[in-house]
Amino acid sequence: MFHSILSSLDTFVSAIQTMLYVDVVQPTLFKLGMMDYDEDTYDALYWVIVGVLEVLAMYAVLRPLEAFRPAEKWQDRKGVRVDVLYTWIVKLGILNLFFFFTFQPLFDSLQSWLRVHGVPSLDLDMLWPGVTTEPIVTFVIYLLVLDFAGYWYHRLEHRFGIWWELHAVHHSQQKMSLWSDDRNHLLDDVLQASFFACIAVVIGVEPSQFVVLVAITNLMQSVQHANIRMHFGWLGERIFVSPAFHRRHHAIGFGHEGTAYGCNFGVLFSFWDILFRSASFDRTVEPTGIRDQLGAPGVAPVHYGDGFIEQHWLAFKRIATRIATRHATAAPGDNGPAAV
Repeated sequence: MFHSILSSLDTFVSAIQTMLYVDVVQPTLFKLGMMDYDEDTYDALYWVIVGVLEVLAMYAVLRPLEAFRPAEKWQDRKGVRVDVLYTWIVKLGILNLFFFFTFQPLFDSLQSWLRVHGVPSLDLDMLWPGVTTEPIVTFVIYLLVLDFAGYWYHRLEHRFGIWWELHAVHHSQQKMSLWSDDRNHLLDDVLQASFFACIAVVIGVEPSQFVVLVAITNLMQSVQHANIRMHFGWLGERIFVSPAFHRRHHAIGFGHEGTAYGCNFGVLFSFWDILFRSASFDRTVEPTGIRDQLGAPGVAPVHYGDGFIEQHWLAFKRIATRIATRHATAAPGDNGPAAV
């Protein structure tokens, strides 16, 4: 059944892909003299269509819920507008697909070399032939592996200072909404896309499966960031990341501080936070953002930028300041304190 659902969705998207390509994209490429990119453009179009459908579905479901049961009420949505731009850039997914297909030939060559030298390849779907080879089981295995990696990627973003300055673009939003998930520094997006593409290729994820895995992850994260007063109950909260659970991660004084240096890092599944002792199930609705945005007596609040370009530029300035400060405080012959 699961395989038939995926097959039906793939057929639907492929039909739109072919229609758009034949009627719009190919004639445009021909007129521009860019037919050398014919095949690559056709492949990328599939991902773009999935992204557009995902954004439309996300808005149709989540926007009414935000209006009906908001976690916070705002006088205006001005601060949300820039996040819409981030969403359209990221949800089209070309970055993820580019890195996936870039690493695919490299790992094919590596696997060939390993086979020649008698080193077995990492085929997770062959762990238990007859069981893990079932499409639904294979899909769940891939999802768990990628989500486990996502937990640690996210947690380390909060641990290391320079990396945090990139991730702070995401956390600086004080009006969390369904659009906030994709509010990330593009350099961080590049790092993240590279990281997950590597893992997906290593564990044997097929391109069509990778598209679905990323689409599901992106859609669920949009739900988690939505301005909705919603939780999944005692049991559900300990399995899946809900809007209430993830809002705690964005709460000032908790998300980047919390248990040592943050809490609730889970991407899809919250049990990683339970397992590694970073979970907080407090559902109190707290203001979101970063503590230094509020300022302090004698200390001016930190400005993280209002527009897309400004947010990226200020992140680089913060990184440069952090590096300069580290070198200035380092003793002769010392590498200086760790940037945390």
